[in-house]
Amino acid sequence: MTTSNMAQQLREAKHVVVFTGAGASAESGIPTFRDALTGLWERFDPAHLATPQAFRADPSLCWGWYEWRRLKVIQAQPNGAHLAIAELANRVPKLTVVTQNVDDLHERAGSRDVIHLHGSLHSPRCIDCGQAHTLPLPTDALPEDGRRIEPPRCSACNGYVRPGVVWFGEMLPEDAWSAGLAAAQKCDVFLSIGTSGIVYPAAELPLRALGHGATVVHINPVRFDISGQEHFLEGPASVMMQSLLRETFGDHPIS
Repeated sequence: MTTSNMAQQLREAKHVVVFTGAGASAESGIPTFRDALTGLWERFDPAHLATPQAFRADPSLCWGWYEWRRLKVIQAQPNGAHLAIAELANRVPKLTVVTQNVDDLHERAGSRDVIHLHGSLHSPRCIDCGQAHTLPLPTDALPEDGRRIEPPRCSACNGYVRPGVVWFGEMLPEDAWSAGLAAAQKCDVFLSIGTSGIVYPAAELPLRALGHGATVVHINPVRFDISGQEHFLEGPASVMMQSLLRETFGDHPIS
């Protein structure tokens, strides 16, 4: 599918779902989960820091790593893809943004009511009682090599405060998953941006959209296998989304 073909689909769409993965934020300079780590973190496999068991075994190590990630996000800025997605909401009757990313770049670009399937770095909670941690977290940059940091304590039960992300072995937030699934099943265009569709259950969403008759388009700089019913636009998310909006609406203002 060309951007011209896709533009026609967008002009006729009543409900568009935009589904983003790590590739949508990588252009903002945020290290993806699979990027090589540096400094202190070189010795660790990220997958071994992203479990409840790892946090309970060494809270300060895990909290330090997630604080390093959170502060990287604070330093970053939304890129052209985030801005184009926010603008698209002004151009179609209905837009739903569903993301696997744990940053807030969609919101900072202007998107509203973003569905976070994997939680957020900015929503910590108690690991024991689940109460949200509402006290402000530091905004000062950490050293590049990272360091251990003792997590805050819960004001209700004195348990450790954990990152508000979904770890390996944990279920997706029920409300977010239900909302994402409902949107995928009701949309007529589904744009999957910066995700290769290998992380389940989130990767099920494009298949659900396809099964309910939607046009499913994958936007990624690296081509991967898709079914004959799906479509592919190969290129960086920011370039492809801005090009798509210009092709569709003609006067797209994002620079």
